[in-house]
Amino acid sequence: MSFSDVQQAYERIRSHIVRTPLLESATLNALLGARVLVKAESLQNAGAFKFRGAVNRLLQLSAAQRQAGVVAFSSGNHALATSAVARKLGIPASIIMPSDAPKAKIDGSRANGATVVLYDRQKDDREAIGAEIAGRTGAVIVPPYDDPDIMAGQGTVGLEIVEQAQALGAKLDAVIAASSGGGLVAGVATAVKALSADTAVYAGEPAGFDELARSLASGQPESNAPGAVSICDALQVVKPGKLTFPINLHYLSGSLVVTDDDVRRAMKAAYQHLRLVVEPGGAVPLAALLAGKLDIAGKTVAIVLSGGNVDTSVFIEALNV
Repeated sequence: MSFSDVQQAYERIRSHIVRTPLLESATLNALLGARVLVKAESLQNAGAFKFRGAVNRLLQLSAAQRQAGVVAFSSGNHALATSAVARKLGIPASIIMPSDAPKAKIDGSRANGATVVLYDRQKDDREAIGAEIAGRTGAVIVPPYDDPDIMAGQGTVGLEIVEQAQALGAKLDAVIAASSGGGLVAGVATAVKALSADTAVYAGEPAGFDELARSLASGQPESNAPGAVSICDALQVVKPGKLTFPINLHYLSGSLVVTDDDVRRAMKAAYQHLRLVVEPGGAVPLAALLAGKLDIAGKTVAIVLSGGNVDTSVFIEALNV
């Protein structure tokens, strides 16, 4: 994937997506001692950045492929995005989701007309399930992150951030985006580094699922230990993506690791200061700033709040911390 791929993706998808706002809060700036620009991808179609990659991938299917349908595996947001795009384009979709995914994401995928197949996150192989469905039906597999078209679509977030910051007269010192398989931050980094080479790009991860932080430190893909738990349901992969990791190793300045309590405080802060409903995984970059994981004093930093698909009970719990 190159910046040219991101640019082409943007031209392809721009009429299908929301150009989400880059928000700013004076009280949040004062609290952090920095200028913080917030990319509100929680306001994107289907409630998360994943819509960008899904629409970029599905728009390129042939007529025969559209008729055969698509199959995707996801903890939630890629499921919602792929099912929403499939409904929009009239494509049959099978979505493989962990049985412990947020109810809002399972119900949303079904409401989009997709056939939802649930699996046990600890025991089952979602890729094997997807391969079986694809082999039986002829459906095209749409990966959640390890795909050049998916990454290029997600990279349009970074392209918009730089354009919007420039319109505000802001010179970005750093950009932070959450990472699971690494597709979002790989795409964002590709775009940001092409347009603003001096801007540092960081990932953000929950403790226990910080495989990218450890992989960047060692220079090779590292795996998470089994049995880890986190409220960040969207950020729970075993190891970095085969295609995403080389990009992230090349571009990223590091990955910032936060706790679940950090994330809850960030969800509350996003609501208090920006009136945004943000899911746990989407709040990780703000959590990193509030927890002091990066020295940003006097600097200008853009963060991606990547999704807003959260169950009511989880959100209420965060507001009560």
